[in-house]
Amino acid sequence: MKRFLSIIVLFALSLSAMAQSGNFPLPQKPDTLRILAIGNSFSDDGTEYVPSLLEAAGIHNVIIARLYIGGCSLERHCKQYESDGKDYQYYKSGSDNRWNATMGTTITYGLEDEPWDIITIQQASGYSGKYETIGPWADRLIKIIRQNCSNPEAAIVWHQTWAYARNSNHQHFVFYDNDQKTMYDAIQDCIDKVCEEQDIHTVIPCGPAVQIARGTSLNNIGEVPQDCKVYDITRDGFHMSRQYGRYLVACTWFETLIKPTLGKSVKGNSYTLKDTEHRISAKDAKLCQKVAAKAVKEYANK
Repeated sequence: MKRFLSIIVLFALSLSAMAQSGNFPLPQKPDTLRILAIGNSFSDDGTEYVPSLLEAAGIHNVIIARLYIGGCSLERHCKQYESDGKDYQYYKSGSDNRWNATMGTTITYGLEDEPWDIITIQQASGYSGKYETIGPWADRLIKIIRQNCSNPEAAIVWHQTWAYARNSNHQHFVFYDNDQKTMYDAIQDCIDKVCEEQDIHTVIPCGPAVQIARGTSLNNIGEVPQDCKVYDITRDGFHMSRQYGRYLVACTWFETLIKPTLGKSVKGNSYTLKDTEHRISAKDAKLCQKVAAKAVKEYANK
């Protein structure tokens, strides 16, 4: 009996420690998989086509939502919580794999809406390689998540953003000497550090996926002059293009979160944006899927 009680106590302590660190594994084949992205327009880019990929894969037991404010930093998310700010846009998809929008809501509203299995967080893109803007606020945001999510074992996942286009005129590009590789490396260094500190084991490697794709035929480097804002798979020097860019990062989200939980890879997915004005060929869709899968595999094997 004493040994049994000791095991129970140790198990409870283990759960408590995991709750404090945010270190819970991704769920395995849940009846319903619930994913919440807390972020900004980069999480908007990342998730926009995920419901359509799910539909094409015949998956109808995933609820995915994004709770965001354009340009929102980790610090602002925390301060929105403290002030009960109602500045969020909340997009949620359900069994029909279609987005439904709620405007002018709070971070608490989104956190309490479902017993989320996975919650992703990220830093504002320009500050993603500036650790002094990440560490303490990531810690605070994770505590807010734990205090308000009804699922105490939700997995905290980091959404890795991408470096800007080489000709980007974003005001924060100067932080990295207006150099894409410098920005990419700085983002990676920050992620390595924050994930170690917060015991986060799953990263959605959109940054590596975009960087790999920039070296393939998916990039528009040969078609668009360097002084044009639409460059390096972006639509404005930093947001993903609505064609290959958004499709690529959606594939990366799918491969990172859906494959290990529901056992279905994005490779071979038939969705080609045919329900949008940005339709792509089956060949290019296959290449996006291949790049996404490569980025996820390489990141996992780091």
